[in-house]
Order: sequence, then C-alpha cells, then structure tokens
Amino acid sequence: MSSPPAVPDRGNLRASDADRERVAEIVREAAGDGRLTMEELDERLDAVYAAKTYAELEPITQDLPRAGAAHAPIPAPVPAGDLSRVGGEPSSHAAVAILGGFSRKGDWVVPKEFSAVAILGGGEIDLREARFAEPVVTIHAVTVMGGMEIIVPEDVTVEVTGVGIMGAFEHIANGEGKPGGPKIIVNGVAIMGAVEVRRKPPKKSKQGEELDARRDYRQLRMDARHERLDARHEHMRERRDVRREHMRDRRDYRRGELD
Repeated sequence: MSSPPAVPDRGNLRASDADRERVAEIVREAAGDGRLTMEELDERLDAVYAAKTYAELEPITQDLPRAGAAHAPIPAPVPAGDLSRVGGEPSSHAAVAILGGFSRKGDWVVPKEFSAVAILGGGEIDLREARFAEPVVTIHAVTVMGGMEIIVPEDVTVEVTGVGIMGAFEHIANGEGKPGGPKIIVNGVAIMGAVEVRRKPPKKSKQGEELDARRDYRQLRMDARHERLDARHEHMRERRDVRREHMRDRRDYRRGELD
C-alpha cells in the first residue's frame, strides 16, 4: 500500500503577483502611519518585489499590523482647561479707533472687563496667545460705521450677546470650551458696521512650520516612490505577458509541426 503524498510546506510555495501586491500595500500603509521611515519603506518594497516564495514574504511584515485591521488606540485622557492662562496684571482696559485702527494681540493680559470702540475705523483683538486676569472676562465691543475682529482660542467657552443695527454682530463663535477653562463674554452693538467673533487655531511656531514642511516633503517622496514602483510593476507585467505570448506561439508552432 503506497503512502499518501507529502503535503508541501506553504513557505516553499511560489508567491503570486497578487501576494506581492498584498504585502506591498501593508508596507505602504505602515509607512503612511509613521511606523516605517522612507529608507525602510524602500528596503522592504525592494524585498517584496524580489521575493519568490511565501517564506521570503512573511518576514517583511512580521512586525507590522495587517492592512485594514482595526487597532484600538489607547484612550487619551480628556484634557482639562488650561488654568495656567488665568492670572496676571491686565495690560490695558480699553482700545479706541476713530478714523484709524487699533490692535491687541500676542502675549497680553485681558482684564475682567475690556472696552473696545471703533468709529469710522477698525480694530483687531486677538486672544489666542493672551492670558486672562479672571476665569471669566467680558469684552464690550461698539462699532459705528466701522469694523472689529475678535479672534478667540478654539478651546475656550464663548458667549456672544451683541446686536447689530443696520450692521452685523456675528454669533458664530458661541459654544463650550474645555471644562475648567476661561470663558469669554462678548457684548455690545454694531451700528452700520460689523463685529466678527471667530475661533481660530493657535498660530504655528517656527518649529511647527518646519515639522509640517518635513511631513509634506515626506509625503511627496512617498508619492513619487509609489509612482516609480507602479511603473516598474507595470513594466514587469508587460514583460511577463510578452513571455507568455511567446511561449504560446512556440507551443502552437510545435503542435502544428506534429500535426
């Protein structure tokens, strides 16, 4: 009685183009998530397209999550309000622009009550880098045929109650901020003028701009690398198709000779 045929080891089986593309996608996704550097991406993709068996493909992604797999992130604690921004001696209590303009921005201390008036002029109040003398501050804004822009941080509570008379007093920034953080109340009137209250993200530091530039450059390199790999893969596929067509022609020719 003959013994059953031996089952071949899966690792020794030849990998297909679809197998290599599946592994390449895992590597690209890992690089996009920041798990691999550009140099590591290049090395692993070269190894992927040079692999001939499953045994050569498996080590390439051994330390990487599979593409599309769900990974539960470690829950981040809910940030409390930035109480370090509360306190200090107020820098000024009022700003007036008549046929001109004023600006309050940068590192300054907002008093408990701040009055701003713009008559036939304009004003800018930027609170993104400011400190607050009290947990709750109030800005009294009045414009007459003028305009005023009040920029508030994204993480503070804002309550706008001003009104417009033949003008506009925007309330779009109304909303809650982080628990325990400062609260900004904006009231007043805009007569034939406008008061804009808007939330904006903090200004980026020079270091943040450099990080963004490096991230963009990295993405451009990755996109260029993907294009080169796709072109090389397409070239390999065309060569493979040509070889197969040539083999079919030879096989048909030999069959013709035998007939």
